Amino acid sequence: MTYAPRPHESGPSRRALLVAGAGAGAALAAGCAPGGAGGAPAPTASGSTGAAANGSTPGAMTLFEDPAYNFNGLLALGAAGAGASEVGEVLTAVNAINQAGLSAQTYVETFRKLGDKLLKPPPGAPADDQTKRFRALRAAQYYGQALFFVLGSKDPGAEEQLYKSGRGAWDAFCDRCEPAPVKASVPYGTTPLPVWFFRPDESNAPRPTVILTNGSDGQNVDMWTYGVPAALDRGWNALVYDGPGQGQLLFVDRVVFTPTWEKVVSPLVDWLSARPDVDATKIALTGLSMAGDLAPRAAAFEHRIAALVAMPGCVEPWLGFPPEIREILTPDKEETNDIWNKKVVPELPPDAAAVMKKRFEPFSVPAMLEARQGKLFTDFYTPATRIQALAITSVVSRIKAPTLVLDYDDEQFYPGQPRQMYDKLTSPKDYLKLTAAEGAQLHCSPMAPQLHCEVVFDWLQDTLSGN
Repeated sequence: MTYAPRPHESGPSRRALLVAGAGAGAALAAGCAPGGAGGAPAPTASGSTGAAANGSTPGAMTLFEDPAYNFNGLLALGAAGAGASEVGEVLTAVNAINQAGLSAQTYVETFRKLGDKLLKPPPGAPADDQTKRFRALRAAQYYGQALFFVLGSKDPGAEEQLYKSGRGAWDAFCDRCEPAPVKASVPYGTTPLPVWFFRPDESNAPRPTVILTNGSDGQNVDMWTYGVPAALDRGWNALVYDGPGQGQLLFVDRVVFTPTWEKVVSPLVDWLSARPDVDATKIALTGLSMAGDLAPRAAAFEHRIAALVAMPGCVEPWLGFPPEIREILTPDKEETNDIWNKKVVPELPPDAAAVMKKRFEPFSVPAMLEARQGKLFTDFYTPATRIQALAITSVVSRIKAPTLVLDYDDEQFYPGQPRQMYDKLTSPKDYLKLTAAEGAQLHCSPMAPQLHCEVVFDWLQDTLSGN
């Protein structure tokens, strides 16, 4: 397939770009749910806005006029195919939010209440375990939706509790699966990694296994939507986990992202390889959103990975920020923070400031704790340099596993980077762009996760069948 980067556009003032750039900065660490808390449509690194003049997303259903909320809403809607949402529930919530006036507050309140409602018995007869199971899964989705915008709400200090509500719903779902996933803690430094190991059955037959890696602010429920059922339906095992900067490790244990993701994946491979129900020669690794950088980094050093999928390919997450944000970072910490605090922060409206709080918290515990107090972080330098350290351009050529690099029409967060990764790979490789003609455009194909899984797991099945 052909690839053509978008031409650079010019126009807005520096102040306008800084304000919009804060929104675009939301794209940087995009987990499965990148986006901002409002403001102008965010320019991508290539200069394209990725949104129409009225803020809607071209070629996509408009749930909210603000493209950031719209993207999150599309993710919730798309999850219905995996049972991780209900179309009617999502659209009813969307209508309620729009009628109340779209804001972080109305978004958080509406989806949190929906999560709470689903964990209560439904009207009528008491729910059986199957009903409770999928109500809990949908609740996890809706708590995740609320969690994404809570720092911009009136109660940012509720972040950890809101995460725990979502985690509780996820665990309630998992406990009712048949068979229930094996829950364990895999050693990693001083903070073990929580894992959920899904199996088609409880036999000890060795099976291919996929390690599903989340992005910077997706939740476990997103790994269900983007891989677990697809693996189980093919007779595979699937491992879901929280790494540093994600889920429990971020919100509770306060461990931020690391650039050496192989130190995260290798203990997972050790744990899997010791199990009789895992074929250690057929362990695959996928990375969704910013994990399209993390998973390839791991595979560059952990050569027991038999197949790799980057969704999308990402070689330098820092470039997800527009130049107006990146140029704040200088080699000198004091100078950088002086620019940030004296020249940038005073120009940021509240919505844009909320975006920056959200995007930087996985890289700075002080930034996260300040955000929970309603404050904007003052140390830009430390988390910015941590993001910069995620660049993997120099190690992509070390990857030995067959690799599939996904790209998307209108990729709004890492435009151009999937092709850059593909070109640098020296291992057996494939490049595939999911298109608007399939309804699979935009970062992570939010409207088409089932198609997304079909593409990924058909490729994995074909690739590993030859091993």
